[in-house]
Amino acid sequence: MMNRSQIVKYLHRIGIEKAQSPDLRFLAALQKQHLLNVPFENLDIRRGREIVLDCDSLYKKIVLERRGGYCYELNGLFCKLLRELGYSVDMLSARVFNSAGILSQEFDHMTLMVHLDNDYLVDVGFGDSSRKPIEMPGGETEDVSGKYRIKSNPEIESCFFLQKFTDQDWHPRYRFTTIPRELADFQGMNEYHQTSPESHFTQKSICTIATEEGRISLSDKFLTITEGTEKDNCLLYTSPSPRDRTRSRMPSSA
Repeated sequence: MMNRSQIVKYLHRIGIEKAQSPDLRFLAALQKQHLLNVPFENLDIRRGREIVLDCDSLYKKIVLERRGGYCYELNGLFCKLLRELGYSVDMLSARVFNSAGILSQEFDHMTLMVHLDNDYLVDVGFGDSSRKPIEMPGGETEDVSGKYRIKSNPEIESCFFLQKFTDQDWHPRYRFTTIPRELADFQGMNEYHQTSPESHFTQKSICTIATEEGRISLSDKFLTITEGTEKDNCLLYTSPSPRDRTRSRMPSSA
């Protein structure tokens, strides 16, 4: 359980002054503010620091130390906050599509479903994704990061796709089921992503955060600043010389 002081500190961490009625409007504000203030990052994994999936550890890291994390940490703790604020929330397992259109394993990603007058998909742990709750089962939304929608999977009961509109067509980001899960269910994949050389989280560092105009992302080699449809990439070198930097400007498709 989070006590009142912990709830207040968490809300202040994401730029919310005080708790309000647990309705859709406040939910949307919580989601957006979380994305604007808490980065998606895997820095502990790259440093060999174990990520433990319990609320005390996640609260200490994200709220007290003002750090970020990846999906299990961000959505896991956000789910706890929402429940403390009076929302009915389920943790859901999702499988992510890679660039070749191949699905990852079950429990590869955690997302959330919030039950109000209707059900809403809410996600603060997928990096560049929707900043608003998306109504189930076939809702669509748009923000500065793009257009998103939910489509049902006709082949599997209670299974859906989160899609994003890019390159003049809808493309799936991940597939999820509405089966309620617990934080402990994600422990196996949490360990995999920290230790397996096949996990993309062990291969390179990433730290990314939403801004009002777009997004700022830092990886092993690049600093990327996105504003609307403009994406500015800065290649980073160890040398501090300005001649060792190259910059390129290109339209954003993400």
